[in-house]
Order: sequence, then structure tokens, then C-alpha cells
Amino acid sequence: MQTLSVNGYDMAYLDVGRGPSLVCVHGTLGDFRTWYPVLGPLSKKHRVISLSLRRFFPEHWDGVGNDYLMAQHVSDVIGFIGKLNTGPVDLMGHSRGGHISFRVAQQRPDLLRKLVLAEPGGDLDATLSPDGAASAPSPVAARIPAAVEKVRSGDVDGALELIVDMIDGDGTWKRLPAAPKQQLRDNAFTLIGQVGENRKPFSRSEAESIRTPTMLIGGGDTIGSLSVIWPVLAQHIPGAKTAVIPGARHWIFDQAPQQYSDAVMEFLAA
Repeated sequence: MQTLSVNGYDMAYLDVGRGPSLVCVHGTLGDFRTWYPVLGPLSKKHRVISLSLRRFFPEHWDGVGNDYLMAQHVSDVIGFIGKLNTGPVDLMGHSRGGHISFRVAQQRPDLLRKLVLAEPGGDLDATLSPDGAASAPSPVAARIPAAVEKVRSGDVDGALELIVDMIDGDGTWKRLPAAPKQQLRDNAFTLIGQVGENRKPFSRSEAESIRTPTMLIGGGDTIGSLSVIWPVLAQHIPGAKTAVIPGARHWIFDQAPQQYSDAVMEFLAA
């Protein structure tokens, strides 16, 4: 593990492999360890840089402070890429990290060569909604306040069960092996910050403004709103490519690491 000081915060990251730089941004409850299942395949042809966002592991945050904001994380990723001093990088984000990566592409396309969005999280505004009305907050977002109350009361596993089961189906939390469970526990207090992070919904004009060559990738068995957002964005990001990994759900790269890596490497090599 290494660190880079960005915007007054030491961002931890892993740096493996050689080749074009691929920066990886984790989602809610993740950290640089999120990408472990695909570090091997991806690092055969790429320098893979997996970072931890502000307030995530290896920091053990107590939920106190006002800098857990979507805009702050976007600014941090922009600053991180700039400090790598490698020229344009490939950027890959999953879930909330996909949302962050989308915003980086909006604001600083000069920093990017290609963009991979793995089931980006968020909401659609009225311009992207099929019925012309802004989408309601996703069921996962709707559970965040209840999960936060559980975290504050000391019931961390109960909070995580609420979120994980909403994302991947009832019983998922109980079936998880010990290592991924611990990674989620290590980041449980970041749910507190997510309540007030001020995440804007995606709009059609924003999607149409993306000029970085983009691939959106999803799991064939993903459920809920996370299965809807990425295909809609793909329709409006100019020239966007898509890939579906059969049999996988939201943590696609964990459930089908080789298939996921193959799809990403094919896109990056094209």
C-alpha cells in the first residue's frame, strides 16, 4: 500500500502491473481491496492503480466531519490522477465509484483516455426517465437512513445486511465469506456520510456531454434500479459500448472475475 497526499488527505492505493495506467474507483462500503479479484488478470497488460476514497479503509472513520461529499470525492479523484503524472489514464468505477468516474469525465476529460462504468449508482432525472418524471430515490438509497441508525446504535452487521440484501437479494449478507464481510464492516461508518453527500441525479445533457470513449458493463442477473441506470446512460453517452456478464449481479468482478476482466481488456485495447 502507498499513499498520495491529495487536497490535504492521504489517499491510500495499490499499484500493480505494468502498462497503460488503469485507475480503479470502488463503490459504497468498498476500498482499494474491492478490486482484488481482478488485479491479477488486469495487471497482465496494465498498470492497475486501485485507490481508497476519503474516509474509507485504511482509515477507520467515526462518521464525524463534513467532507464526505460527492463533490469532494470527485475533486479527490481528479487530484489523484493529476498527481500520478502519467498523462491521460483509463478510469474504471463501480457503483458509487462509477458515479464519481462519470463526474470526473464530465469535468476533466483531458485526464482520461477511456472510461469504464460498472453499474454506476445514482438516480435519473426527468430528462432520462422513460415516463418523463424524475425517478424516486433508489431502494438502496431509501434504506441508508435506517442503516445509519443501526450503525450508530452499534448494530453494524444489521446495517450491512439491510444494504447488501437490497442490492443482491435476500440472504446475500449471510452467505458472504468472512473476508468480504470484514471489508464491508471496515467501511460501515461511511454510510453516515452518504446521507448528506449531495449526489445529483444523472441528466440527459450530462450523458450527452461525455466525450471520453466509454463502456458500461452490467451483470446479467442484477436486480433493481442498478440494472436500469447503466443501459439508459449507454443510450445517451456518444458511442458508448456495453457488455453484460451472464449470471453475475452487482459485484460483477467478484462473481465473474475472468469474464469481467476480458470484457474490460478488450475495450481498453480497441
